[in-house]
Amino acid sequence: MAFQPPPGHGSGHPGGFPYPQPGFPGGSPYPPQGVPQPHVPSPAPPTGGAVAITDTTGSYEGVQYRIDHRDSNSLLSLRLHPEYVVKGKPGSMVAMDASVKIRGKMKFSMKKLFSGGEMAESQFTGPGEVLLAPEIWGDIVPIPLDGNTAWSLGKDAFLAATHEVVITTKSQGLGKALFSGEGLFVAKATGRGILFAQSLGAVIKRTLAPQEQWVVDNGHLVAWSAKYSVERINAGGLLSGAHTDEGLVCRFTGPGTVYIQTRNPEVLTQWIADQLPNTAA
Repeated sequence: MAFQPPPGHGSGHPGGFPYPQPGFPGGSPYPPQGVPQPHVPSPAPPTGGAVAITDTTGSYEGVQYRIDHRDSNSLLSLRLHPEYVVKGKPGSMVAMDASVKIRGKMKFSMKKLFSGGEMAESQFTGPGEVLLAPEIWGDIVPIPLDGNTAWSLGKDAFLAATHEVVITTKSQGLGKALFSGEGLFVAKATGRGILFAQSLGAVIKRTLAPQEQWVVDNGHLVAWSAKYSVERINAGGLLSGAHTDEGLVCRFTGPGTVYIQTRNPEVLTQWIADQLPNTAA
């Protein structure tokens, strides 16, 4: 369903989107008081196969969003109504209108991420536009939260969220992960609103039917609502310990949804290291 902006919203606003885009037609200046818009979800994809993400525009309450330059150099544009608040990953801001107020930490802290509790965040208050981006090349996907279903996130997946979404973190050791099926993943998203997750590479979505199973290399996980268990793979080849976190994979069981990324950060890191010249004497 095409995005319909509120009356008066468009690229004619001096501080608005700097160029025309489908779904963001030109118009009169942005209104002084925005009209909250309900989130309009995209049709659910069929079960039984992975699909590419196609959502690039949408709205929820007092914010309209647009995702540009997808799959590699993605950029999230958020148009905030007056007094509406969104939360972003520290260090993710690219630019914003002078009318937007910001508070919170501007730099990302790995220590805070693994210490537990609510994740450090920057808060942006409208009116105006905010541009956010991941720290590395990849994609961005909007995930609607209905207030009932909790989502798990890979440790680097959080980019932004509307103000009622709560992100908490928890770190567990390898042994507990293997025996409880609840570890290695440090973030949970609950509440109602829109969660914006980031990836390394493109994002693929798989919707699982009841009792349908899917096995995913841990390094490719972005976000999921399906039940899962952590398993060790010792079969060699692609899913061997050389290509996964200690040979670990996740076995998901439907119903639920799983988002994965097409690149593995650990494999990429190792590839870069292999390309560097050997400086040893």
